[in-house]
Amino acid sequence: MQIGMIGLGRMGGAMATKLCLADIHVVGYDADSTSVDALNNVPGFDGAYSLDSLLNAMPAPRILWLMLPAGKPTQAVLDELRFKLAVGDTIVNGGNNFYKESMASATIFRDAGISFIDAGVSGGVHGGASGYCLMLGGEAVAIKRIERVLNGLAPNPNQWLHCGPSGAGHFTKMVHNGIEYGMMQAYSEGFSLLSAKREFDLDIGAVAETWRHGSVLRSWLLDLTADFLKKDRALDGVAPVVPDSGEGRWTALEAIELGVPTPVMSLALMSRFASQGEDEYSAKLLAMMRKGFGGHALVAAPDAADKTAKL
Repeated sequence: MQIGMIGLGRMGGAMATKLCLADIHVVGYDADSTSVDALNNVPGFDGAYSLDSLLNAMPAPRILWLMLPAGKPTQAVLDELRFKLAVGDTIVNGGNNFYKESMASATIFRDAGISFIDAGVSGGVHGGASGYCLMLGGEAVAIKRIERVLNGLAPNPNQWLHCGPSGAGHFTKMVHNGIEYGMMQAYSEGFSLLSAKREFDLDIGAVAETWRHGSVLRSWLLDLTADFLKKDRALDGVAPVVPDSGEGRWTALEAIELGVPTPVMSLALMSRFASQGEDEYSAKLLAMMRKGFGGHALVAAPDAADKTAKL
């Protein structure tokens, strides 16, 4: 069996390697040629240095798996493939795209006789070793066509889910990431509270390790947290800035549209905005209000020289 992998970054490259280990021939392309070079010695992998080269190296019907950043990078490749693929080919979009965009893409490719599968992929940089959680949307016949690929990527054979029609895979992954936001926020707030109780001088790493065993709080996120807290309890070298990838926003907006209360996930998203400095102006206004009604003193902002010195 053969598959074309477009996008050989941290996840795409690991997935390509895992498929080769499952005796599936992978033709891989990435706009960054060094990502292709890094895999050229993997048995069962053939590198391509252009999209056309990848397509020409694969006999029809072709299966292509995209692991690209959501938005413009993915859309640009889909727009190009729309005019280069043939009837009977299959596209799997494994990026974190908005599910409504995936539904629209499925319709466009279906009209051209090309199958389109939206694949929610979870596992991060550890998926290459432990397997990936796969959530799939699309027609059953198309899912069946890539069953061997799915089994090669999943933790165990058949340990993946056909969630439903087009869009269902990316919708499920979107909610998955919303839950992830909430879990991460709860852990971070709890450990922050433990750390603030200075009179007890708690060993935060030891607490995390204890909670990993027998506690109802145990999870893979806690495993990861315990691991890095053992090495760096204070986290002095880490800036308090947490980006949001987009799926948290989509989850919050979807909850509003459906009228489903999701306060934990929504507040976790707002906390990420706050960490990015989006609350600075509102905090300044709050300080001015306190001064206005209560005469509370203002804390002066550091001047430009002070800010530069701290960077």
